[in-house]
Amino acid sequence: MRTQYRLGIDAGGTFTDFVLADQSGKVRLYKALSTPADPTLAIKNGLALITEDLGVSAEDIVSQCDLCINGTTVGLNALIQHTGAKTGLICTAGHEDSIEIRLGHKEDGYRYDAQYPPAVMLVPRYLRKGVNERVISDGSVRTPMNEQDVRDACEHFLSEGVETVAVSFVWSVLNPAHEERAGQIVREMMPDTVLTVGSQLYPQVREYTRTSTAITNAYLAPILKKYVDSIDDYFQSLGAKYPVRYFQSNGGLAVGQAMTDRSVYAINSGPASAPTAGLYVAAPFKKNNVITVDMGGTSFDITLTKDGVTNLNKNIDFLRYRIGVPMIQVETLGAGGGSIGRIDEMGLLQMGPQSAGAEPGPACYDQGGTEPTVSDANLVLGYLNPDGLVGGRLPLDSDKAHAAVKSRIADPLDLSVEQAAYGMFTIVNSNMVNGIRRVSVERGYDPRDFVLVGAGGATAAHITAIAEEMGIDMIVLPKLASGLCAFGQIISDVKYNYMATAPVRLDNTAAYQRIDKLYKEIEAQGVEHLVADGFKKSKIAISRSIEMRYVGQVHECTVEIDKFAINSKSIERVKEAFHQRHEQLYTYSERHNDVEVVNIESTLYGLVDKPKPPRIGKGASPKKALKGHRKAIFSANGKAQKTPVYDGGALGAGASIKGPAVIEEETTTIVVQPGWGAKLDANGSYIIKRGKK
Repeated sequence: MRTQYRLGIDAGGTFTDFVLADQSGKVRLYKALSTPADPTLAIKNGLALITEDLGVSAEDIVSQCDLCINGTTVGLNALIQHTGAKTGLICTAGHEDSIEIRLGHKEDGYRYDAQYPPAVMLVPRYLRKGVNERVISDGSVRTPMNEQDVRDACEHFLSEGVETVAVSFVWSVLNPAHEERAGQIVREMMPDTVLTVGSQLYPQVREYTRTSTAITNAYLAPILKKYVDSIDDYFQSLGAKYPVRYFQSNGGLAVGQAMTDRSVYAINSGPASAPTAGLYVAAPFKKNNVITVDMGGTSFDITLTKDGVTNLNKNIDFLRYRIGVPMIQVETLGAGGGSIGRIDEMGLLQMGPQSAGAEPGPACYDQGGTEPTVSDANLVLGYLNPDGLVGGRLPLDSDKAHAAVKSRIADPLDLSVEQAAYGMFTIVNSNMVNGIRRVSVERGYDPRDFVLVGAGGATAAHITAIAEEMGIDMIVLPKLASGLCAFGQIISDVKYNYMATAPVRLDNTAAYQRIDKLYKEIEAQGVEHLVADGFKKSKIAISRSIEMRYVGQVHECTVEIDKFAINSKSIERVKEAFHQRHEQLYTYSERHNDVEVVNIESTLYGLVDKPKPPRIGKGASPKKALKGHRKAIFSANGKAQKTPVYDGGALGAGASIKGPAVIEEETTTIVVQPGWGAKLDANGSYIIKRGKK
């Protein structure tokens, strides 16, 4: 660390988390209620909490930070709620409807559902304008571009109040001249409009994917620009010496300008740091097969890391929109502390995906909410402290929680309030278990081969019950669990993805030379970018991947390769890596068949110095940290049992606690189910195991 502090900020749907690390290795966690209407307000409130705790002004904190990192849900929320900017599309004439044709099929899971509604188009039909031009598949120009068509489109956009424009032409990845000229005209005629050029954002083969990615980027760009500008201005006003970094969906950091130009990389910014944090906290126990689960106020996010590598998604339908750029593979459910319980039309109890959010929040928050939520159920079950959360700064109203569960769930189902609350707890756990199975069992992984890492403020109350259902024997639950994604940000590197198209067969020297040249070109761009960002070349790392297929196949698979010169000798290593990868994915290979390349990609990392790991010293024994007992419910019959409650902040390294028990940390509550035991390790994580202390 170059200065005294490093600050990570993760803005969630209900809470905004702040993790502050200093040079000594001390890591502090703070939480403030999110303010969706003005995200900077939550940041101001969080910095005020830090000032109150440390006695150091916000100006001193920010000016002494070498990295201020922000993970945001602004892009995600705009895509979910369809509140992005008014967008226009300039495309090759005849291809105006490709985003609605969607390659001729619906998303997976709905292909044969005639009742499934079409996706809402981010660009309505009247704002899609075709241009007479045509580049063909060898990169040559068949039809020169009609510049007047572009000018007519701009005139139309100006009259309609369009704020942002995407340009995407057929085969522009092989010859971008038409797109670039169209972009120049847009900038001349619409200087205040945000512009996205498809071949620059996603320079890879796949016209529909490239167009959809460009549209999504354009749709979000003005929203992200406004957000980034406000955050940057605020931190500048506090004396920041270094630019604010923003967390990207690809699992790395970027400066604000990159996030504005490549807004599509911000869609899943929040949970994308979870795998890095999960691996970090599991590493002292020599575990690199990790399932990280993050239950916040609104959602439940799941990521899976196998052998230290987290899956990246490319070319997927995310929220029904095709996105081509790499994104950390995150399974997201509508299951959080604010998830609302309801009786459906068949008389069955359902949990979520609707959420009470931060405003009005669960009934027990006493802020106007009347619907029964997961948090209300947990309070009824005795898991949560009735005196309040976040060290008492968020008081809870037990009577309102009981009333909400009774009137909306218990009475309609003819159950006691306690039975109804346990039913709510069980069903939301079942929803989360099903989500974990989708990222593990359905992808060929046995969850029993993984450790479960808990993140998010609400996770700790559910995690032993989830592990019990999954057959997982070991849980790692850091004291920083409720802010683990923010912690993941401060230990992450700067990361940029550079792509190029190379549709060639691997059977001649010219093909090898072309691939080698393209890799050198895109990596030179990345190195230049990172050097300008302040990184020495010794602090830059490069990894490569290549999308390949057998001649005649429709779909390709991605192969990771080392950084070496591509020539007639090394190409055999590339081919063998492809054959092996094909066998892993499809159980067979065709070594007799010719192989062709479709796309290449290089990932460049600006390596950031990591803060010292946190350590826990000697503290009170469990006996001395015992705060008292309260009645808690651990079975469907709704019968309560006297349960010890421990002060997690007082416990020292090595402290062991046998379930059933409740451990209250300042920002999370750990419920240790019967048959499980928890031990606090010196690195600041609870190790929770089945049937052991």
